[in-house]
Amino acid sequence: MITVPFEARRFQSTAAYYLRYRIPYPDKLITRVAERSGLKPGDHVLDLGCGPGQLGIAFARLQGAAVTAMDPEPEMLAEAALGAKAAGVDINIRQGSSYDLGPDIGRLHLCVMGRSFHWMDRPATLQALDKLIEPGGAVVLFHDKGILAEPNWRGILEPLMETYSPERSAERQMRRSKEWAPHEAMLLASPFRNLERIGIVSEYTRDIEEIIGRIFSMSSTSPQALGDKAADFEAALRAELLAVAPDGKFREVVEANGLLAFRD
Repeated sequence: MITVPFEARRFQSTAAYYLRYRIPYPDKLITRVAERSGLKPGDHVLDLGCGPGQLGIAFARLQGAAVTAMDPEPEMLAEAALGAKAAGVDINIRQGSSYDLGPDIGRLHLCVMGRSFHWMDRPATLQALDKLIEPGGAVVLFHDKGILAEPNWRGILEPLMETYSPERSAERQMRRSKEWAPHEAMLLASPFRNLERIGIVSEYTRDIEEIIGRIFSMSSTSPQALGDKAADFEAALRAELLAVAPDGKFREVVEANGLLAFRD
């Protein structure tokens, strides 16, 4: 089984872009996941690999959950603390990764992950969570899937990524290969093998600055990954985006979903 090597500071340079430019998970999705999982106010939710804490803050704000937001990246945790303060909620900020899951975290009703599970040793993470999640609780993997982009900015990004960030591009391709087991297969081989998915489809209009900021929030095209090629990459990217969208506008249709995994 292929596993991405652990790299604690992978997202160090993305923190400033992540919360500002990533499309947030819709409140409706958070509410429906909470309802389906039987989450009650005060229940403990772990936002694992939380980044700037989008999910954890949403569960605290909308559902009154007691949230622990955990990430190895100090810059991300600083953004999570600022975001929680702006949202008027209290969350427990904790530096650490999936390798640090232990009984000191406490019992959990949910462990939620937003686009972070693929960076982990997935079987080991699920084994550790089985010891922490209470009966009736669940693991929930959040993801978003681009259904439509007009013009297609992702088609512009892929070749530029291969040129300016070849090592990260190779990692991305590895996760698309036949050797990479999908998350569903990992969950089905774990105690959390009762799976269902909730999805919300939304439409957005984004401008060029938002698209560029979103691309810089990705680990494969972060300022850290690009290094001294960052300025040339941005210039090439901006020129190609303007060529296909002279008005600077991009329409996107996106499905945000939560894959809920319960024990049998």
